[in-house]
Amino acid sequence: MNWYLWIKALHILADISWMAGMLYLPRLFVYHCEAPKGSQMSETFKVMERRLLKLIINPAMIVAWITGLYMAWSAGFFLAPWFHTKLLLVLIMSGVHGFFSSLVKRFGRDENVYSAKTYRMLNEVPTVLMIFIVILVVVKPFS
Repeated sequence: MNWYLWIKALHILADISWMAGMLYLPRLFVYHCEAPKGSQMSETFKVMERRLLKLIINPAMIVAWITGLYMAWSAGFFLAPWFHTKLLLVLIMSGVHGFFSSLVKRFGRDENVYSAKTYRMLNEVPTVLMIFIVILVVVKPFS
């Protein structure tokens, strides 16, 4: 049995789950900031955001990192220049994840400071990072 392929499949599933959550969470922020503080709708968004983060996004990121580092080590990618760029972008994505986590906590305390327009723009950050990461993995430029 080829364990590398099983780990690769798990990595892809974790990446898909991580990105799905990272793309959906800012959309929830857009709607949440338009809901009156203390309203039933605001409280519902708090639950949705917290569960999305804790049950999907966080575990998916952890699995993506573990399986990704294993694959990079076992395939010798740490010496590949394309991988250095990909790793940098994944670190940036992880930073965006951390920022989104802090926003979930702020919304939980009814301390949102950003507008719906800001969240619409933030929604594009994971998309752009994902595009470049996939290109680096598939095309492997500057190998």
